[in-house]
Amino acid sequence: MENEPNNEKRKKGIKPWIYGTSLLVVAALSIGGTVAVTNADENTNEEQAQNQVNSSEASVAVDSEDFEKIQTVYDTLMSDYYQGVESETLIEGAITGMTESVGDPYTQYLNVEESSSLNESISASFEGIGAEVMKQGDNVMIVSPIAGSPAEKAGLQPNDIIVKVDEQELSGMSLNEAVSYIRGEKGSEVVLTIKRGETTFEVTLVRDTIPVETVLYQLDKENPTIGSITITSFSSPTYEDLVMAIEDLREQGATSFVFDVRQNPGGLLNAGLSISNLFLENGDIILQTQEKDQEPVSIVADDKTMGSFKVTEPSVLLVDEGSASASEILAGAVSESGNVKLIGTKTFGKGTVQNVATFDDSSELKLTIAKWLTPSGEWIHEKGITPDIEVSLPEYANLLLIDSSKTYQLGDVSAEVENLEKVLDALGYSVEDTDGYFDESTQEAVKEFQTDTKLTVDGKVTGETSTQLVESLRKLIDENDTQYEAAIKELQSSKSND
Repeated sequence: MENEPNNEKRKKGIKPWIYGTSLLVVAALSIGGTVAVTNADENTNEEQAQNQVNSSEASVAVDSEDFEKIQTVYDTLMSDYYQGVESETLIEGAITGMTESVGDPYTQYLNVEESSSLNESISASFEGIGAEVMKQGDNVMIVSPIAGSPAEKAGLQPNDIIVKVDEQELSGMSLNEAVSYIRGEKGSEVVLTIKRGETTFEVTLVRDTIPVETVLYQLDKENPTIGSITITSFSSPTYEDLVMAIEDLREQGATSFVFDVRQNPGGLLNAGLSISNLFLENGDIILQTQEKDQEPVSIVADDKTMGSFKVTEPSVLLVDEGSASASEILAGAVSESGNVKLIGTKTFGKGTVQNVATFDDSSELKLTIAKWLTPSGEWIHEKGITPDIEVSLPEYANLLLIDSSKTYQLGDVSAEVENLEKVLDALGYSVEDTDGYFDESTQEAVKEFQTDTKLTVDGKVTGETSTQLVESLRKLIDENDTQYEAAIKELQSSKSND
């Protein structure tokens, strides 16, 4: 049965209910035209879809005095608060407060506007900066930029903290409220203040339409028998697109594969299960789920429900700190139950399962209902998965952006200048000391770069010079992908040993 996320949500009134099992794996909210999320609720099989409990049986007794207190606060605010207040505002605030009080960033109440945007974004493109975000304490943190998005092009990275949007501080806001400031129409400009480690800087982005293409592939240029496939997220068409990519690469001569889920924040559970099934035999464990007060239950590979297409060629999977949720389900499954080595750095660490219930007014409650465990029973939440072969990218891959709206010139002293000097050094334009002091050596390096790139030679870094430095650094990183190189080496080594 084809999964249609929007149709599978169980509509409920505002009353007690209980959810069925294992419906949703959520990475985080995407920042789109309004609110977007790359996940949706999914039943793992028909038996689970029928696993519903009558709402009256699911009710939890609450002391009447507690409800009386809530009613008293509501009545008092409505009658005595010195300014007018809407009844709907108080009710939605109370619901939001309850969901936030559990301290789980993946349990959220979405109002009608946010819920509508969520539904639209599951299978369609959306407008925004293109970054998956989550609440981390009082902060809004980037889980992963989306491939090809303004966020990725600007160099935003996993674990970056969004401190401010334009002049609006985000600290202490709910995630939904913070997203409302970041979202916007295509072509609109937004200035984000980013904290990365101990450094804070600004970056200006122009919002755009974020494509939903989730599978990118090609033959390796130097090794045409190796197919390279990047999965950017797990959405409705990803499984079918991935199968088509594998078949096409096979026809072109691929006899082994590099699969890449770096910077992939996750997505639909059923897509993660079906894609994991590609690498496993019937009966192999994909993952385990564990609900409240229950023993873990295994979900196993099954050709009848998840597809009979298989990847039999030697394969490796690239992961990093931006690989989250469904990406980690795939990594755990193919590593522990399959024969696929993981290469890269430790993954994000998102090991919970969510369900979505829709109220009669189309607002929604997104609720964490279970843990998910790897086939061996490991809970990777907030720990991540350590790859079989640990390989980091070059240090310059972590350098900060250069703010093109600012001017850096002779005599300046700052951490931003130090970052600029390190960028120049990485590109082969050496300075005497990368100490944060824009001296004559730094100025000469800038002039040399400007000459080579046919820019105005003035020794200052601003505007087009800043942009070109960032583009040159991005190209350097792409040409020196040490993790991908390690994957190619591993496949070649495996082939030579056969």
